[in-house]
Amino acid sequence: MPISLSPNALVVLERRYLKKDQRGRPVETPQDLFKRVARTIAGADRKFDPKAEIKKTEQGFYTLLSELVFLPNSPTLMNAGRRLGQLAACFVLPVEDSIDSIFETLRHTAMIHKSGGGTGFSFSRIRPENDTVLSTRGISSGPISFMTVFDVATETVKQGGTRRGANMGILRVDHPDIEAFIQSKTDLAKLNNFNISVALTSSFMEALTAGKDYDLINPRNDKVIKLVSARAIFDKIVRAAWQSGEPGIIFLDHINRANPTPQLGEIEATNPCGEQPLLPHESCNLGSINLSKMISGGKLHRTKLRQAIRSAVHFLDNVIEINKYPLHQIEAVSKKTRKIGLGVMGFADMLIKLSIPYDSKRAVRQAEQVMTFILREARKASSDLAKKRGNFPAYEGSVFDDPKTPYMRNATVTTVAPTGTISIIAGCSSGVEPIFAVAYERRVLDGEALFEMHPLFENVAKQDGFYSDELAQQIAETGSIQHIKGIPDKIKRLFVAAHDIAPEWHVRIQAAFQKHTDNAVSKTVNFPQDAAPSDIEKVYRLAYESGCKGVTIYRYGSRGHQVLNLGMGQERDATIVPRTRPVRTMGVTERINTGCGKLYVTINEDDEGICEVFAQMGKTGGCASSQIEAAGRLISLALRSGVKVEAILKQITGIRCPSPIWQNGKMVLSCPDGIAQVIKNYTRISSTDMPAMMGACPDCGGSLEHEGGCLVCRSCGFSRCS
Repeated sequence: MPISLSPNALVVLERRYLKKDQRGRPVETPQDLFKRVARTIAGADRKFDPKAEIKKTEQGFYTLLSELVFLPNSPTLMNAGRRLGQLAACFVLPVEDSIDSIFETLRHTAMIHKSGGGTGFSFSRIRPENDTVLSTRGISSGPISFMTVFDVATETVKQGGTRRGANMGILRVDHPDIEAFIQSKTDLAKLNNFNISVALTSSFMEALTAGKDYDLINPRNDKVIKLVSARAIFDKIVRAAWQSGEPGIIFLDHINRANPTPQLGEIEATNPCGEQPLLPHESCNLGSINLSKMISGGKLHRTKLRQAIRSAVHFLDNVIEINKYPLHQIEAVSKKTRKIGLGVMGFADMLIKLSIPYDSKRAVRQAEQVMTFILREARKASSDLAKKRGNFPAYEGSVFDDPKTPYMRNATVTTVAPTGTISIIAGCSSGVEPIFAVAYERRVLDGEALFEMHPLFENVAKQDGFYSDELAQQIAETGSIQHIKGIPDKIKRLFVAAHDIAPEWHVRIQAAFQKHTDNAVSKTVNFPQDAAPSDIEKVYRLAYESGCKGVTIYRYGSRGHQVLNLGMGQERDATIVPRTRPVRTMGVTERINTGCGKLYVTINEDDEGICEVFAQMGKTGGCASSQIEAAGRLISLALRSGVKVEAILKQITGIRCPSPIWQNGKMVLSCPDGIAQVIKNYTRISSTDMPAMMGACPDCGGSLEHEGGCLVCRSCGFSRCS
């Protein structure tokens, strides 16, 4: 039976998930992929019962996947049944206060990134900058300098042709270097392979409320260095987040109050998006149920949801068993706790189908009700598995070590993850986020811009007779319908986009899910461009008071070079005069292979930066050469007119000609695409720092969305956190 997939989902699967031959051509269909994953994961049953009905389980898993009811995290879709076999997405590694520990962790980080995972670290144990190093009689360079080393290593591994690495760097608020850490990402050129978060303690929050000072403590000897104002530090966090979206914050004591295995130690760090707090050397595999598939006749289909939950818990527990872990220490700790993270996607779509506005008390109640049901049923499923397979080995001494819960297979069962790319495959809204835009611009492979409506809105618009292609283009200018005439008010109330919603409602929805989630909830709290720092402070306090384990905010336009296609730009000067080309410039020439032949691209700079690009095709002439020359002249004119390099790359990246070619493991789609790749190499604008700086997808040039604590392109599936 054919799988119902959107054109966008097919693009994402082909680019990122389907097996390919040496020339980069897919050698499996989406059906083949789902069969491969279902067959591999079902095979784990043999470890527990040689007579297990593997075919029946395999068919059940295949139905779950192919009907887009449940999808596991990306590494499982990519690697199950393949040579790499690394299926987990989330890892936390320890960083102790010694050179040996730091560089051992660095080596382990590279291994995890090479296998497709993301890593989180707490750098709080490293002694502060300028502190004494007794072994050398020198001084310490501090945690931020070592974060820079990790950042460079991540970039190097990525440039070696592997899947992108992503990191979370955390520092306790009572570390002496906390002020420098807070400011470390206000410079957008630094730590581009890191998300950063400040770990706030309850004692800090109490000092903040009371208007008191608190202690900064040297982790080397636990001695108090000095007293500082909690208010002053909090203001710095708020200001930095207002300016650049980082740091995020995590509430360390909230996390550890929910630690299911306190006998194994405290939790100090999370995965890159913050939804998975983990012990050192622990990993977790995640998966999400598509809530939009759970609505029937305007009601939640609880029987269908219960069946999906039970199958998903079975699936995720099997993943633990057959995963090829990148390190033996990670396998040992992961199998000791057997944490899984079952979450949701399509929540906003579910609300629309139930005629419930996202920013309403009804939506908060619905969030609590559905997650209460999922947590209860997931724990029942885990308990039933434990009766057959045994409790997780660290059960004794855990929070479940009680006569009321004699069986539990997994130390945690629920997590709400961002679901950036898998929600594109499933054709639903991401995680527990509101819809990002009612209509948006999507760039296809030939560079053409298509304006797409949210399918539920399109259905309503056609039923009510106000649909048109022009309407889609008009909505895509801002993503919102609130300002558009001719759309009924009840429709406007229901189809609220992320930037239509007051920040407080984002937090209330997050808190509602967090109440009934073992791990944490990944979510972005969106702010308008004119939001004040005081608005962000209110959200931080509300998140703490309502029991969230952390919070990530994003103020629209706060990253300096953003050109997100939502039509919120300022007025532009109508007359732009390019600066004069100097007599002498400095630059380089790079050769790149294209389908038309060898292309030689020259990039020159003046005192203000790149000022011109020339391109010439070896041993050719006529129309091709004239078009390449024209492209170079126009790029040069744009550069000298003050157009950002990133904006130019957005326009020429991904243009396809009839003769694409592979070079050094990457496809060159055309001569303009080749010029773009040379410019990226020269300027070191990479797949991770382009979106951090501007909001244009580095892979296809489409718009990036800030959701779930990450950056995601809904056109091609690019994710900064994958």
